[in-house]
Amino acid sequence: MKVLHLVTTLDVGGAEMHLLQQVRGQRARGVSPTVAYLKGDGALTADFEAAGARVVRLGALASPLRLAALMRASDVVHTHLLKADAVGAIVATLCGARARLVASKHNDERALLSPLVSRVHGILGNLPRKTIVLSDHVGRFVARHGRVQPERIVRVYYGLDTTAFARAKARRAEHRARLRAEMGAAEGDHVAICIARFAPQKAHAVLLAAFARAREREPRLRLWLAGDDPFGDGRRRAEALARELHLGESVRFLGIRRDIPELLCAVDSFTMASLWEGLGLVFLEAMTMGLPIVSTSVSAIPEVVLEGRTGLLVPPNDPEALAAALVRVASDAELARSAAATGPAWVEERFSIDRMVDETLAVYEQELGVHLGKPANR
Repeated sequence: MKVLHLVTTLDVGGAEMHLLQQVRGQRARGVSPTVAYLKGDGALTADFEAAGARVVRLGALASPLRLAALMRASDVVHTHLLKADAVGAIVATLCGARARLVASKHNDERALLSPLVSRVHGILGNLPRKTIVLSDHVGRFVARHGRVQPERIVRVYYGLDTTAFARAKARRAEHRARLRAEMGAAEGDHVAICIARFAPQKAHAVLLAAFARAREREPRLRLWLAGDDPFGDGRRRAEALARELHLGESVRFLGIRRDIPELLCAVDSFTMASLWEGLGLVFLEAMTMGLPIVSTSVSAIPEVVLEGRTGLLVPPNDPEALAAALVRVASDAELARSAAATGPAWVEERFSIDRMVDETLAVYEQELGVHLGKPANR
């Protein structure tokens, strides 16, 4: 089976990391994947190539003829993210590949709230045979605001490959001691980490305001912020706000990191002040390491984080509520024990990588009639 994955960017982000895991799983099952992207620096190109995929940079003004040739050479065309979905739907229809077209929705895209975008998406979004959504919330959002017919929607939860996390966990004490020493965190400090792009969706300003309030009540709190903003000035604005709030060394900006499992060994909780969230792969990563979560009760997060068992959820855009949750998690030993016991089991039960890959391949097989080793009828 030859699968073409068309994605907007190959830079570091939740959708791109999900696609990388999907490609690894598909390659292990005998699929021959090609990954084409439209814009960005392609920071993950080497990772995708190491996973066994052919990577093609199309550019923002992708040549329709080149993309059509890639589609005609594939048994399945699977698009990811809004721009790639639109380009893919148009080109697949024009070149006769629509019968082999599947789309994935990785987020409740704010653009779909625009009446014009919603109407256009209602046309283009119903061209794929199926639209895979990563949560029930995103499915409802896409049906309502993206005007995709509900019968075309199928939910496949993200899956997490826990191999690297299990390997890091086996040396947890070593990673914890080393990284906390590097970051200037004492053993008695409670370190919360946020791993996210500095995008408006992630509401870093709300998180920093909440953290400043929480620090007044619990001086042991520390905050590490991993991630960057390749398309804007979000990180610079967050750094400026941290200075305005006089947070000093209590906040560390770590940039883009490739040692996420090790970082999660070194911290005590995970936090993110999302305004919306399709699912949030980082929540799965934190829970598989047994960390308690402090986040918001928006979008799909309540499908992922078990309130009171693996974390605490508060209303969005509420620094006071978030501050109270940060203070509580720093001293709630029972919640820490519950998260350590429940989180890894919950991820394994509902969000395993094997389940995700198998359910995605089942969509190809059941909806497109494409099976491993057997190309679709052209």
